[in-house]
Amino acid sequence: MPIINVKVSATKSAEMTRQISELLLELGGRILKKDRHVTAITIDYLEHDCWIVGGSSLSEQGKNGFCFDTKITDETNTKAEKAQFIKEAFDGFARILGNLHDTSFIYVEDVRASAYGYGGLTQEYRYHRLAG
Repeated sequence: MPIINVKVSATKSAEMTRQISELLLELGGRILKKDRHVTAITIDYLEHDCWIVGGSSLSEQGKNGFCFDTKITDETNTKAEKAQFIKEAFDGFARILGNLHDTSFIYVEDVRASAYGYGGLTQEYRYHRLAG
């Protein structure tokens, strides 16, 4: 049950929101084995003038950018799975945005199961309830 917070240098549109969320849901399910029905995604749209890389705005550089972080329960994915997720997510954003700046970042954060949950229950509780 990941939480994914996205920032993207683009004009806000329902179509862009759909493309980004579908990309992340598909990759999260296929690679990280996360249930799309309990995956939360927020997307913030930023103007190119408000995104600075190396001291110059994306407008000045004529580039697009994105960054996102996702929180997943610790010990539920391998290094290889996370690396594949990062690679395919970067490639997917490059297809969606075009002319992507290389310094677009993805951060996969492993969160302790006892400190993370939804619906008022921790992932640790869910694990033990299902195991027992």
